[in-house]
Amino acid sequence: MVSPFRRSGRAVSVAAMLLLCGCSREARDIGPSIPQTPPRGATDPRIRFYQDNVYQIAQGGRYFTWYGCTACHAGDAPGVRDLTDRQWRRGGTFDRVYASIAHGHGRHRYAARIPIEQLWQITAHVRDLPRHTPEKRRRLAVDQVGEPRGADWPGPVR
Repeated sequence: MVSPFRRSGRAVSVAAMLLLCGCSREARDIGPSIPQTPPRGATDPRIRFYQDNVYQIAQGGRYFTWYGCTACHAGDAPGVRDLTDRQWRRGGTFDRVYASIAHGHGRHRYAARIPIEQLWQITAHVRDLPRHTPEKRRRLAVDQVGEPRGADWPGPVR
């Protein structure tokens, strides 16, 4: 027969082992870190975390409105201002669209005003615009009622 002290000693040992195993550091995969630099070419591996991510595209749509992009690039914009026709003046790859928004956008240089991650998100949204149906555009417009727009949005606090 096993003594009661020996049995309780095993139980304590097992409990201690379980506690020690449970105290290990929890690892979480939260995706890539926030980009600190513009895209490095059309094959930058970070692009897929923005271009193929519904959340990032939606955030880009919010910033597109907040920063006043809809003033020139509304759904019925004429000519080169129409971003839904897939005819990109400076090229349609992610890095080209990003560069156009950040540095080569007429008199606007948004890289000085908009944080890099938000530029990534806006780029993902702009590249997604040709896939927006009229129904989706109406739904987005309804969702963004009450959001800051253009001159009302001074940008993030730096």
